[in-house]
Amino acid sequence: VQLQAFGGGLVQNGGYLRLSCAASGSISSFSVMGWYRQAPGKQRELVAAIARDGNTNYADSVKGRFTISSDNNKSTVYSQMNTLKPEDTAVYYCNAHGVVTTTIEYHYWGQGTLVTISS
Repeated sequence: VQLQAFGGGLVQNGGYLRLSCAASGSISSFSVMGWYRQAPGKQRELVAAIARDGNTNYADSVKGRFTISSDNNKSTVYSQMNTLKPEDTAVYYCNAHGVVTTTIEYHYWGQGTLVTISS
C-alpha cells in the first residue's frame, strides 16, 4: 500500500487547512489510520488517529481544533485543521497501522506534507 499525503501549505495564524491521505489500496484492512507530525528539531508525534470502528484519538495540543475522518470508499483519510497556530508548523505524515497478531504489526508511511503557519 502506498500513501500519498497532500494539502499542506502556508497559512496565517488562525487559518485552516485540510490534509488528505490517499491510499493505493483499501484502508479498511488497517486497524488505525493516523496523522503524525514532526517539527524541526523535535521527534515525530501523533496528532490524530481514527480506528477501524471509527473511534478517534487526538493529541491534547490539537483537541477541539483538528478533526480526523476517513472515507473508506475513496481510501482516503482527512485531517481538517482549524485555528492553526505557529506551533502547528511541521511536516505532517500519514500513517496506516495494521495488526496481524498481538505481537506482529506493521506501519505504512506516506511522504510528508509541509504545513507552515505564519505568526
